[in-house]
Amino acid sequence: MTFEFDLFATLLLPLLIMIAKIVEVTMGTLRIMFISKGIRIAAVCVGFFEVLIWIAAIGQVMQNLSNVTNYFAYAIGFSIGNYTGMVLEQKLSIGYILVRIITKHDATDLVESMRTQGYQVTDTDATGNLGHVKVIFTVVRRKKLDKVVQIIKKFNPKAFYTIEDMRFVSEDALPNNIASKTFFSKRK
Repeated sequence: MTFEFDLFATLLLPLLIMIAKIVEVTMGTLRIMFISKGIRIAAVCVGFFEVLIWIAAIGQVMQNLSNVTNYFAYAIGFSIGNYTGMVLEQKLSIGYILVRIITKHDATDLVESMRTQGYQVTDTDATGNLGHVKVIFTVVRRKKLDKVVQIIKKFNPKAFYTIEDMRFVSEDALPNNIASKTFFSKRK
């Protein structure tokens, strides 16, 4: 009885399938992010390469149906690709967000600090379930969110705030330190 070990079929092919699937699913996550932000050209380009990689990976699985290791490599690549895509999307932090702050306490220092640091702030008086509140709105780049949250916690730690992802922002109305033209800001 002889045992033959095929290095390519047993190790290398599953590894290549897994790597291809990681890249493909990561690209899919980015493509969806670009679509949701209205960045059409980037979405189309990423989608093209995503599908090419998918065809190559699934083609290898289908050509080698008797190799169960390929199935696991494909599934593991899919899972890791989802995670990698989420991490990359968070690191890129493309786009703008609306931060809405609601506080029962005096917000003068909070508003002034945000304005001093270059944030566009709109504040208004409102009435909530517990009486008079101050509602503050600001539109910021996603990359600046941590800084805005630090300011909120410093000046009004008990403030309630929500964060909304924005598909489009009229950048002409934003000051230069907030609006910056990049490849990803072009919508074509």
